[in-house]
Amino acid sequence: MIDWKMDIWKYYDITHRRHALCNPISPAKLDALLELLDLEPGDRVVDIACGKGEMLVRLAERCAITGVGVDISPPFVAACKARLQERMPDADIEFLLMDGAEYRPASPASFRLAASIGASWVFGGHRGTLRALKAMVAPDGLVLVGEPFWMQEPAAELLAAEGVERDAFSGHPGNVAIAEEEGLVPLYAVVSNPDEWDVYEALQWQAADQYALSNPDDPDVPALLDRVETTREAYLKWGRDTLGFALYLFRKAADG
Repeated sequence: MIDWKMDIWKYYDITHRRHALCNPISPAKLDALLELLDLEPGDRVVDIACGKGEMLVRLAERCAITGVGVDISPPFVAACKARLQERMPDADIEFLLMDGAEYRPASPASFRLAASIGASWVFGGHRGTLRALKAMVAPDGLVLVGEPFWMQEPAAELLAAEGVERDAFSGHPGNVAIAEEEGLVPLYAVVSNPDEWDVYEALQWQAADQYALSNPDDPDVPALLDRVETTREAYLKWGRDTLGFALYLFRKAADG
């Protein structure tokens, strides 16, 4: 368990100010996946822990979906609304500030696509996320998750720095197998490469440094820099070779 010495959402707001996508995946890979979804205008999409809303806005730009984005971070939800207003002000997309685990669709099993990328903690892990998203989509609907996986046995130091247990994540094959156990049909998977991880991590270092220089009187600066230093060391020493990340696309079987 991480001993947060500052507001967690303030921390992520500061460290992710240079991120459009708050996960180690490139816009090009995300766009390639979105192209495979074959969504139609008016299709309903929900994104749990939607970050800054980039995926929903891209889908609105691409194919005029309707949607709901849910996130617990006040700064991120504000960024979602600003991004939507700037790029697609007439889109039928709603952003909700709330715990994604508490979100209940007005109509069960009514979405064409339900997504949660890099936030399986919301539902207690990968399996819980798949079950929750599966319940939100119509038969033959799509489930999209972004989930870490172990590439090798994690060092104890990495687990301590990240505040996770060894069994928090599976391997890459295991992430797919769990979905199949839950009655989902695998359709596509794409794995982040080391360059994408490097960009995701290093932009946080720069953002924190710039914030500290610009806000020297903020009492949270020492905690901010201490946490960034801890995660940087863990990533460079252990994480880069140990923790992977992938986007997984599944279909809910008609009889599922």
